[in-house]
Amino acid sequence: MNKPEPKPMELALRQAEAAAGRGEVPVGAVVVDGKTGRLLAAAGNRVEERADPTAHAEMLAIREAAQTQGSARLDGIDLYVTLEPCAMCAQAMTLARIRRLYFGAYDPKSGGVEHGARVFTHATCHHKPEVIGGLDETRAAALLKDFFKDRR
Repeated sequence: MNKPEPKPMELALRQAEAAAGRGEVPVGAVVVDGKTGRLLAAAGNRVEERADPTAHAEMLAIREAAQTQGSARLDGIDLYVTLEPCAMCAQAMTLARIRRLYFGAYDPKSGGVEHGARVFTHATCHHKPEVIGGLDETRAAALLKDFFKDRR
């Protein structure tokens, strides 16, 4: 009997765990086709590894999905990420025309969707994805707490 494919947030959490294993802040993201559920991209943070402040999981996954699709516009595409995206990543989602954003833990300090800049609420935001927060929030938050506890 075939084992069922993991759900997108489970894949994102696995990417976050892998990021933590590399010494990165444990954030993972996956991009899927909203109609078929086909996985287009998966990534974890690589900021330290690449010495690149833009190498957030969301940015890497969006870039990979755009290349896979051959288009900068990802209409009908959903993004799953373990932490509320920052303002930079939220803006990239508007430019990519992400259909739906699912995220795990809320980020009152650096979030850009429900907190902070609230990118999608501005009149100048040309595209506003549907947002569903708190998906597997407890597990996503625990990854982050454990990571930072070990470093303090």
